[in-house]
Amino acid sequence: MTAANIDPAAVKQGQRASWDALSSNWEGAQERFELGAAAVTERLLDLGGVRAGHTVLDVGTGHGEPALTAARRVGPSGRVTGVDISPAMLDLARRRAEGTPNVEFAEADVESIDLPAASFDVVLSRWGLMFAVDRVAAFRGLARLLVPGGVLAAAVWSEAPSAPTISLGFRVLSERLELPPPPPGMPGPFSMADPERLAAEVTAAGFTDVSVTEFVVRFPFDSVEQCVAFTKAVTPPMLLRKVAERFGSADDPGTWRAFADATGPYRSNGGAFTLPSTALIIRAVAPARE
Repeated sequence: MTAANIDPAAVKQGQRASWDALSSNWEGAQERFELGAAAVTERLLDLGGVRAGHTVLDVGTGHGEPALTAARRVGPSGRVTGVDISPAMLDLARRRAEGTPNVEFAEADVESIDLPAASFDVVLSRWGLMFAVDRVAAFRGLARLLVPGGVLAAAVWSEAPSAPTISLGFRVLSERLELPPPPPGMPGPFSMADPERLAAEVTAAGFTDVSVTEFVVRFPFDSVEQCVAFTKAVTPPMLLRKVAERFGSADDPGTWRAFADATGPYRSNGGAFTLPSTALIIRAVAPARE
C-alpha cells in the first residue's frame, strides 16, 4: 500500500536526483563506509547461501555492493546483476567492476524490475529496500524474480537513534535548520525500522520462513574530523544547500561543530572511535509455484 498523500512518481524522481548528485562524493567515501559495511555484505551472502554457479540479483546496488563481492563468490560459472535507480551511481559501479566479467548493472527501481520471473537463486539488498514507496508490492516483485525456494537476504536500518552513522548528521542538520519531520509513510532510511511490521510485509508478499534479526555494524573513524568529512560527503546536497542558505556556507563552522559535539557519547579519550549502528537483517524464502 502507498500512503494517499505521496506521489510515487515525484518520490522516485527526487530519489534519482538525490543519488545522482551524491554519486561523486560517494566515490571518495566508499572505502571508509566499506570498513563497516563489508561485514553486512558477508552476512547477507552467507544467509543467502550464495555459492559458485548461482545467479544473484543485488537491488539498490549503489556503488556496486554487495554485487561485486557476490560476483567473486559465484565465480565464472555464476552471474550477478545489480540494479539501482541512479544512473550516476551505476556509472560508479561499472567503473569499479572493470575486469569482472560475470557482473552487470542496469537501471531500475525496487518496484519495477523488468526481468524475467524465476531468474535468480538469491536476491540481495544492502540498505536499498527502504526507499520503496509500496513495500509489499516491492517484496512481491522480488519473490517473482526468485526461483522456487530461492532466498531473499537484505539489510535495512533499525530505528534512527540506534544507527548514528546515518542518522546523526541528519538529526543535527534538521535541528539547525528547524526542518519539519517527513510526511507519514514517506520512504527513507528508517521506513522499515519496525521489525514486526517488516516481517509481516515480507510474509504478506508471499515469502515463507521469514526472519528479521538485528546486526550491529561498527563504522570506524580515526578522528572526529574524519567523521565530519565522511558525513559531509554522504549528506544530500539539498540539505547542504539549505545550510548554505541559512548560514552562508555549507561548511558553516557552527553546524559541523554541533555535529562533532554530537559524536561525543561515542568517543573516548583517544582520537579513534566507532559508530555502532544497528541494521535489521531479513531472510526469507520464495514459495513454490503452483
